[in-house]
Amino acid sequence: MTVPVLVPRRDLVPETAPFSEEQRVWLSGFFAAALGPIASPEALSNAALIGLGVTTGGPAPGGPVLATNDEAPWHDPALLAPDRMKMAEGHPLAPRLMAAMAQQDCGQCGYNCADYANSIFLKNEKRLNLCAPGGKETARLVKGLAVELDGTTEAAPPVEVALPPAEPGSKPIIAIGTSREAPGEATFLSRRKLNGEGSEKETMHIEFDLGPGLHYEVGDSFGIFPKNHLGHVDQIIAMLGASPRTEIRGRTLRDVLTDEVSLGIAPDSLYELFSYILGGPARETARALARGEDPQGDAATLDVLAVLHKFPAARPHAEAFVDALEPLQPRLYSISSSPKTEPGRLTLTVDAVRYVIGKRKRIGVASTYLGERATPGDKLRVYVQKAHNFALPSDPNTPVIMVGPGTGIAPFRAFLHERKAITAPGPNWLFFGHQRQTTDFLYREELRAMQASGFLTRLSLAWSRDSGQKFYVQDRMREVGATLWQWLEQGAHFYICGDAKRMAKDVEGAMIDIAAQYGGRSREDAVDFVSHLKKAGRYQADVY
Repeated sequence: MTVPVLVPRRDLVPETAPFSEEQRVWLSGFFAAALGPIASPEALSNAALIGLGVTTGGPAPGGPVLATNDEAPWHDPALLAPDRMKMAEGHPLAPRLMAAMAQQDCGQCGYNCADYANSIFLKNEKRLNLCAPGGKETARLVKGLAVELDGTTEAAPPVEVALPPAEPGSKPIIAIGTSREAPGEATFLSRRKLNGEGSEKETMHIEFDLGPGLHYEVGDSFGIFPKNHLGHVDQIIAMLGASPRTEIRGRTLRDVLTDEVSLGIAPDSLYELFSYILGGPARETARALARGEDPQGDAATLDVLAVLHKFPAARPHAEAFVDALEPLQPRLYSISSSPKTEPGRLTLTVDAVRYVIGKRKRIGVASTYLGERATPGDKLRVYVQKAHNFALPSDPNTPVIMVGPGTGIAPFRAFLHERKAITAPGPNWLFFGHQRQTTDFLYREELRAMQASGFLTRLSLAWSRDSGQKFYVQDRMREVGATLWQWLEQGAHFYICGDAKRMAKDVEGAMIDIAAQYGGRSREDAVDFVSHLKKAGRYQADVY
């Protein structure tokens, strides 16, 4: 028999948690009783806060092993999912669940990667499909791992929390506009195109007026609940042979398809539904697709409308059809403004996503909603996603180096506006790249003016389509590597924003090369140097 060890009373919910004093004391006692088997006050506090979505992951001493961002070798967005899962083999369930996530810590799911995994493991989060960057691949991996929860002895039992009434005048537990679970409201003001005539891109500067309770800092992201294109919605309704006024969930079918469900890549549950309706070879094809197989080599291209075209004999009831779809997820965008220079306003820098598969034009739901369908005065459901280890240095004298090609410039425009507003004396260096200088030099006038005034100390540019040989920001970094190394020796903080799979990996490779060449280090020591910068908070990334 285990003999309990008495410890002094400790508050398990810290003072920084968003609760009144009465609620905090009550919750501490509740979790102390409900989660006792985890065996230590530290573990109790961590598990309790994970259950409430207000903590970071970490190992639980004396109890179940939780996932942690700091000790996870698979915590690298450049790694492919199979590679991450291979690295996590043999580890406890929570770390393996984390390895299935996209590793971007984007916050789009409402957690960072480790905390989402831990919340599933502790049975406080039942939704297994929230990892938007990971998409269907992550959802399948998580669902496959989650079946182990039914038989595991590691996990704590699910905890039902009934909070006492809040004191009069106290703040709400979840402030409006601070999470996807409690969105606020912003007014769409305007858009303007940033590309010149003839550009292959369509990049918009989007401006919002913020509603009550919405506050942000530079480095934060803005979550937007988009709406599907009405033309797309009506095509699906026509394929179903249904009336747009059919009542679903207390609303019309057209309204539900517009803003409640995703019409993107078809979920496995839709194929399962079709396998019950269809017969013959079509049924077997639908079953194979539901199992994650690709019998005809087109699975990656099948959105909801394409599935209806692929199986024209299937005509499910509208309600069953809607129930088989995934919820329409909010989209996160890096904020490109500073509240110090634009109080009450917020801006984004958004690329409209358009492409063709077969003969059908496809569009990005949120990017084209913001880029063409939202009209001035529209009220949008939104929230501010606080930055996770992506912020300006506390000392304004610190030099900053920013690498942001394409729309990756967004947070660095915000950084520059912020540093200018507070008259930060530290030098600023921006690396920006895009396709062509004449058409794709985003915020050209602003940046040139900052450079002319001496505020933007260095502006290094890279254009990938202006010559026969493609030239990227990482190539420019290597070209000026000696000076970049001097800045790092002077304590500069290094920031990167943009594509996680290719660009971010290539930029990190350039940093390692520069540390080796100009720092006189071996390759292994150069890798360790970059790793040390990350742990010290001097190498920060906002990648997607």
